[in-house]
Amino acid sequence: MGLNSETEDFTCVGIGDMSGDVFGNGVLLSKHLKLVAAFDHRHILIDPQPDPAGSWEERARLFALPRSSWADYDASLLSEGGGVFPRTLKSIVITEQMRSALGMDKSVEALTPAELIKACLRAPVDLLWNGGIGTFVKALTEANDAVGDKANEALRVDGCELRAKCVAEGGNLGLTQLGRVEYAERGGRINTDFIDNSAGVDTSDHEVNIKILLTGEVAAGRLSPEDRDTLLASMTDEVAQLVLKDTYDQNLALANAVHQSVSMAGVHEDWMERLESQGLVDREIEFLPSTEAMEIRRGNHKGLTSAELATLLAYTKIVLEDEILASDMPDDPYLRDRLIEYFPTAMRARYADQMRKHRLHREIIATVVVNEFVNESGITCFHRLSGETGAHAADVIRAQIGARAIFGANDLDKAIAALDYQIGAQMQTALRMEVRTLVERATRWLINNRRQPIDIGAAVAEFSDGVQTVQHALPTVLTGREKEAFEQRLKGYQAAGVPDELATAIAVLPQAYSALTIEQTAAQSGIDALKVADVHFTLGQRLGLDRLLVRIIDLPREDRWQTMARAALRDDLHAVHAQLTAEVLGANGNLTKSAKDVVLGWEKSNRAVADSVKTLRSITNSRADLARMSVGLRVVRRLLSR
Repeated sequence: MGLNSETEDFTCVGIGDMSGDVFGNGVLLSKHLKLVAAFDHRHILIDPQPDPAGSWEERARLFALPRSSWADYDASLLSEGGGVFPRTLKSIVITEQMRSALGMDKSVEALTPAELIKACLRAPVDLLWNGGIGTFVKALTEANDAVGDKANEALRVDGCELRAKCVAEGGNLGLTQLGRVEYAERGGRINTDFIDNSAGVDTSDHEVNIKILLTGEVAAGRLSPEDRDTLLASMTDEVAQLVLKDTYDQNLALANAVHQSVSMAGVHEDWMERLESQGLVDREIEFLPSTEAMEIRRGNHKGLTSAELATLLAYTKIVLEDEILASDMPDDPYLRDRLIEYFPTAMRARYADQMRKHRLHREIIATVVVNEFVNESGITCFHRLSGETGAHAADVIRAQIGARAIFGANDLDKAIAALDYQIGAQMQTALRMEVRTLVERATRWLINNRRQPIDIGAAVAEFSDGVQTVQHALPTVLTGREKEAFEQRLKGYQAAGVPDELATAIAVLPQAYSALTIEQTAAQSGIDALKVADVHFTLGQRLGLDRLLVRIIDLPREDRWQTMARAALRDDLHAVHAQLTAEVLGANGNLTKSAKDVVLGWEKSNRAVADSVKTLRSITNSRADLARMSVGLRVVRRLLSR
């Protein structure tokens, strides 16, 4: 919604009552919630202009009251024109205030309880919060008798009728999947019930796995039942925080997917087709669009909706977890910290050895690494990289873990998360996508340039220090057009309210990928990495390789073949650039010279440079297509000595 529920008032219509944990807990989370309307199977509450503080206190009172109903609500606290109405009434008088709050036509004077509930569901509020039992929203194309909930048929509305900005599903099956899609297609913000309820499942997983470990300790006589119960109670809040972090990260993954849904529509179609061909998903059962339907959407510049992306995200995690469990990746010593950090702090030092013997330790590690991978790198990262490189899931995820560590991606993500409600959500998404893009390119590089299976620890130890040294020095190393592009990005981030340090760190990321080959050249030649970086970027400016790279990045990626061709050209250009840098440095024994003098000295000894620069300028000044970019890459490759 773009709102901060901790500081800004927001309107809500709710399904449920205060005696239920799901609804009751939900509407007590913020004292800024204005519950305009709510209903359960007995009553309808209407409060046209609720007082956030006073109504929160009354809801808290009802939550603590055993077997409460909306009839127990203190009617004197309701705003003018409101009331609590039994659903047994034949007719309810609609006040002017009710018409205004629920967005009803001025001609409406009275409604049946069922009609009033429909009006509540259609109300123009910030949030529709489902904490009840029943299916209340379907798609226009669905018949009521196909929904499977006869009891609420008279109350049900279509997804296209919802006017709430956002729908949150605390209860299951409150909307049909097609109803969600229809609502999302009209701009509504919604996930699915299994996404919105994932914290409950995650909490149960933690509880079960903690109890399995502690049961063994009790059985061995090392922990008394009383001490076990005390320890369990003491960890409640931290388990909640661990679960909420997982939920936060998963919702960010979905937000990023929605942000890219149009541009990635072709890739999403490829991934669904691959899953379907392997018998891993049934599109019809899961209400995922067919290939033909996706072609129509792409023609209309549309992609998957948030509800459909939620389904695809879930299947991606299921498929990858199965692959990881079947591999030796859960036994990788580098990932032991994932197992230990899954458990609360109070258990980590005391029971670290027992955790490694936990009968579900492999399953825990597999779940953690897959969740992290998909949340950080997106729904189709594995699909694309495995298709381009032939790598298995374990190879891709190992490389991604190494890439994130090498470039310090965790620290960048934490700094971006710290800006919640301080800068626009769209800007935060843009910052995260810059980090994700760099990590994905580095992941591909590690897959292609390291022996499989990748030794994550060795790769991090080999590259991390040098890469981050170059990464942090880029603001002073970049020159010419790349310097100007960096400064333009930096000013844009600063203007959006991003702190200077983080703005600088993100603004250098498009060029930071080169730090991998720069550090590799430095290690092989024995030359300082910053000297290599200086020559690398100076050479790129002289030859116009930065222009060629921009044109390659601009190539279309409407299907897998265009995407793979674009990635191959980009990676080949980076590789040739690195080879040229090594040659230029090798041709100059006097490393006290400036980078400019080193490059000019090499140029004088290579007669092909001048003509190549002219050809590349001609290519990059024309329309970007695969043929021209391929020729451009060949021109650059010819500069290498035979």
